[in-house]
Amino acid sequence: MRTWQVLLALAAAALLAGLPAGCSDSTDPAGDGRLVVNLIDAPAAYDSVIVAVERVEVHRDGEDSNSGWLVVHDTPASFDLLQLVDGASAVLADHALAPGRYTQLRLILGDGSYVVEAGERHDLRVPSGLQTGIKLNHPFDIEPQQIYEITLDFDAARSIHVTGNGQHVLRPTIRCVWNAIAGAVTGTVLPAAAKSTVWTVAGGDTVSAFADSLTGDFRLSMLPAGSYDLRVEPLETAWLDTMLAGVVVLAQQTTDVDTVQLRAQSLR
Repeated sequence: MRTWQVLLALAAAALLAGLPAGCSDSTDPAGDGRLVVNLIDAPAAYDSVIVAVERVEVHRDGEDSNSGWLVVHDTPASFDLLQLVDGASAVLADHALAPGRYTQLRLILGDGSYVVEAGERHDLRVPSGLQTGIKLNHPFDIEPQQIYEITLDFDAARSIHVTGNGQHVLRPTIRCVWNAIAGAVTGTVLPAAAKSTVWTVAGGDTVSAFADSLTGDFRLSMLPAGSYDLRVEPLETAWLDTMLAGVVVLAQQTTDVDTVQLRAQSLR
């Protein structure tokens, strides 16, 4: 077979395989990994907490501190944080990234963030949020053709501060958790009318949930695998605080502690 015939046969084989002649895996964009960023919130005593996000960026390890940022989402969107509780979440970013190590995430907030309290709207001032953004230290590695999924747990109750002149300021307290190592805890606190808060500490951060005032059901999400002491604190003072010690959480699993029956103050 002549040389030109050999080349023609190879080109035809490549086309039949669905690849252009001369291409190789090294230039295939499928070699990238993927970053998914989710958003959840801890409960807070507001009607709504609206946060306007302009874009989401990540910083590649070893790059310049100013120019080394890569945009992974640039479609402005607003989120009501108080809708992102009890297992609900929103996707902040879903973007292909070149394999390698990344050290930080950054949220650039836009105009239009506000809080509603007792039916009254208050604009949220975000120091530096519109310029330098909110930087979150969370080193992670992107592997070829693998998904790295992270959840940002936004604690609205600890993030909103009211100044002496009544101005509402947003200084975000955000917990970053890699989904692959996290699990959840569910259960029911009775009586539901006690209006209990269930909380624990994970890596120095407080993770909390309100037990539903009708059913008593609660869910603590995105807890890194480990052992936790759960504290149950009823708002109604007729009932005593209680604690569940040594609740074990496994990665990507839900631990159900079943029913937590509160004791009345009169039975103390």
